[in-house]
Amino acid sequence: MTTLVTGATGFIGSAVTRKLLDRGHQVRVLVRAASDRANLDGLKLEFAVGDLADTTSLRRAIHGCSALFHIAADYRLWVPNPEETYRINVHGTRNLMLAALDAGVERIVYTSSVATLGLNDDGSPADEETPTSLDEMIGPYKRSKYLAEEEIKNLVENDELPATIVNPSAPVGPRDLKPTPTGQMILDAAAGRMPAYVDTGLNIVHVDDVATGHLLALDCGKPGRRYILGQQDMSLKEIFAEVAAITGRKPPAVRLPHGLLYPVAWVSERWASATGKPPRVTLDGLRLARKRMYFSSARARAELGYEPRPASDAIRDAVDWFRANGYF
Repeated sequence: MTTLVTGATGFIGSAVTRKLLDRGHQVRVLVRAASDRANLDGLKLEFAVGDLADTTSLRRAIHGCSALFHIAADYRLWVPNPEETYRINVHGTRNLMLAALDAGVERIVYTSSVATLGLNDDGSPADEETPTSLDEMIGPYKRSKYLAEEEIKNLVENDELPATIVNPSAPVGPRDLKPTPTGQMILDAAAGRMPAYVDTGLNIVHVDDVATGHLLALDCGKPGRRYILGQQDMSLKEIFAEVAAITGRKPPAVRLPHGLLYPVAWVSERWASATGKPPRVTLDGLRLARKRMYFSSARARAELGYEPRPASDAIRDAVDWFRANGYF
């Protein structure tokens, strides 16, 4: 069967694309004309050039496909024009889902994020049912992904859209070209550019296990139902200690209070606005870091058969890939 993948040039998307090819799928990928296709070099794929805002290109790309993985997203914690984030993440998602409905696509997996989920005040792992609301979403990225999920759920309920939602936590591993914010953090630590840390935490998972979880959701996921694809809750201090053990460097020993970094983030964002270069520290990032992003993947394990490898393997593979590709 032919499967369409959006976001295939990206970190998660390229991992999902490889898993689909390994399974024997005929894969068509939606790419923009100017997309960097380095993550897809050497893969036997069919390319469809288009854009999530161009409904004609979406109808053309989805034609003849029986399955869809919608992974493409604007994943930036700071953007000069937030409307661009909503255009891609919300309106683009709706455009694609409507095209899939018209084309009679049989199965859809939509890639959301744990950013849309609620968090527990005591730091215990949250799950798919932890309460939250749009008002609690910090920044355009989280708000846009929350609204996109609402679009999916409405289409499932009202139009019988055959879409399952997956919520990856903080994936790390090979082929993190840009890199992602989590990958950049690991890269900086591996390169000795991380002199201090803040008291926060993430749920670390191997990107290839996230990809496997996508295929399990295609096979076993229920329409409209969320599945967290994560692995291990780790404090930032623990993550840096793991990187230090791999690289032989000393981990950062100084813990900075969150409040000390707010002026730095403010200046960084103003400089980014003036130069067009993304800031290394953002106000939204600091607000998010005040809570530990800890999550349970119990539902995915029970209902999908999801079994991710240890987080230490993910961190090692990320460091090895950055080193092998000249990032440090």
